[in-house]
Amino acid sequence: MIDLHAHSTASDGTESPADLVASAAAAGLGVVAITDHDTTLGWAEATEAARRAGVALVPGIEVSCGRRGRSLHLLAYLPDPSHPDLVAELEQARDSRDSRLDRMVGRMAAAGIPVTVEAVRAEVDEGATPGRPHIADALVRAGVVTHRDEAFARWLSDDSPFYVSHYAPDPVRAVEVVRAAGGVPVVAHPSSRTRTGTVGDALIEELAAAGLAGLEVHHRDHEPHDVTHLTDLAARLGLFVTGSSDYHGEGKRNRLGENTTDPDVLERIEASATGAEVVRA
Repeated sequence: MIDLHAHSTASDGTESPADLVASAAAAGLGVVAITDHDTTLGWAEATEAARRAGVALVPGIEVSCGRRGRSLHLLAYLPDPSHPDLVAELEQARDSRDSRLDRMVGRMAAAGIPVTVEAVRAEVDEGATPGRPHIADALVRAGVVTHRDEAFARWLSDDSPFYVSHYAPDPVRAVEVVRAAGGVPVVAHPSSRTRTGTVGDALIEELAAAGLAGLEVHHRDHEPHDVTHLTDLAARLGLFVTGSSDYHGEGKRNRLGENTTDPDVLERIEASATGAEVVRA
């Protein structure tokens, strides 16, 4: 089984990169991708763990993009982590996320929500990409809510009065940078109706013209009609189709291997990547 979308404590997952790989092995996966938000921090630890566990690892990144207030997440598989343009975009995004965290917590505290910057910072591993899930974790730890989902529903959604945006490259720019870094770009959960909103066909067509390789079609957030529509759209645009869990440990209810990718798609990803390589024992 091949699961091409999973997160560790390098961003907003709840398991270390090594524990993520161990969980993948325990779930019966033969291949797992580590795709933390805007960082490659977990790659080295996950690589060592994958070789020990006998699980193939696809090093990747989930790049946060935006256009006119709308979010899009781009999965970048096997890019060169040292490519200057990629490094610069990721650093700018992480710096912006960091300052945004303080501003959101400040707004929430001023409204009487029992959360502090110190408590939120304690939830973020050193060097990890900070995000709204860490605010949610602080609220869970304080007993204010029972799960991240509850925190997002009450206070942390994009339309919340406490929401603060952060820097995110235009998705066309992101596709171009990922390609320049030798990576393979795939739109994550394009029809998700949860935190990021749906991605319209017109934008996907624009991204395909810029070098997009695939669509993450099989995902927990997609209804059957979404899967049918996205599969047809991918075929029309010459894009491949992936399936993934979007695993975050206990941070989401998604389970490893609940959606998977065909082996021939992984072969296509490897064949077109010139940045990094799949790690095999």
